[in-house]
Amino acid sequence: MSNPPNARERSFVPLDGDALAGIGVDIVDIERLGDRLKRHPRLRERLFAPEERELSLASLAARVAAKEALGKALGNPGDLSWHDAIVRRTEQGRPYLVLRGAALETANAQEVRFAHLSLSHDGHLATAMVVLEARGSRGKVHGDEEPQE
Repeated sequence: MSNPPNARERSFVPLDGDALAGIGVDIVDIERLGDRLKRHPRLRERLFAPEERELSLASLAARVAAKEALGKALGNPGDLSWHDAIVRRTEQGRPYLVLRGAALETANAQEVRFAHLSLSHDGHLATAMVVLEARGSRGKVHGDEEPQE
């Protein structure tokens, strides 16, 4: 039985098959990144796309965490470049990933359909989580299944 759109609760039953292509999480010490950027000025160019370079230190740290989390979600392929992933925001402020190069090739090979990104920073830490959905994981309708005992 499926849930009506105005239901007061809804089940989110895990999808069968290969719904998830990967999950990655990473955390970055903001001050430590700042120290490294000061000691090695060219590091900013190596780690960040031109559109990312002028962001606040906390935002830069969150982007490093996002790129690391993406690598983990993709299974740590060794040929990823820091410029293979760019973090952008929608008009509403939601972060998302733009992939190219080896990251895009790996995602395509794994039939990744959606990449979900969450960023956060507080105090001296920045964190990111990436969840990759595989092709075919959308469009399936799930009912309000009862837990099986």
